[in-house]
Amino acid sequence: MLWSNLQCEPASGRHYNGGILFEQAPAMTDSPLHLTVKLNAKLQPEHRHELFEDPLDALLGSAELGEITGGGTALTEDGEVDYGDIEVALNDPASLPGVIELLEQLGAPKGSLIQREGAPDQPFGVTEGLALYLNGTDLPDEVYEQCDSNYVFEQIVERIEGHGEICSWWQGPTETALYLYGASFDTMHARIADLLANYPLCQGARVVRTA
Repeated sequence: MLWSNLQCEPASGRHYNGGILFEQAPAMTDSPLHLTVKLNAKLQPEHRHELFEDPLDALLGSAELGEITGGGTALTEDGEVDYGDIEVALNDPASLPGVIELLEQLGAPKGSLIQREGAPDQPFGVTEGLALYLNGTDLPDEVYEQCDSNYVFEQIVERIEGHGEICSWWQGPTETALYLYGASFDTMHARIADLLANYPLCQGARVVRTA
């Protein structure tokens, strides 16, 4: 997970997740609130499910708040993930603030949106994103032969521990991307700066703020 796992404990018709309190929702009506959660996160589908959809689905089901009705992944022309969608039907619009709070507890990135018909997009999100793109074609052959991308992965995990996590990755035609999310882009960047400057496989790497 980005931050914390979902904890739901029913008590007297109320359901708790961390510091969020949900009243038991009424049964599904003929006109539920349909909305799209647009996550500003470069997550492979399996990572989106693990980090966001599964815990959200558990909450909606256990508290009878509604259900997830679909989802998808938007890709760039190169096949890189651009963002992910989660389609949700809520029994009671009053539960929307609690759903947003849960998504933020799970680490939803800044620039994420709640989208629904007839209403302006509602921004939310708390974490910042850093994408690291390793050059996969232009470095000397001996660099690729002698260096290991797994070492880069492990070193980044060690350096940003307590400040962020690598939440997903992508193998593109010319680059390999690692997607980091945490409280501060600047902090994560500073903590991996020496690795980027000194490890041969990081020569020519691109660092991009994604959230």
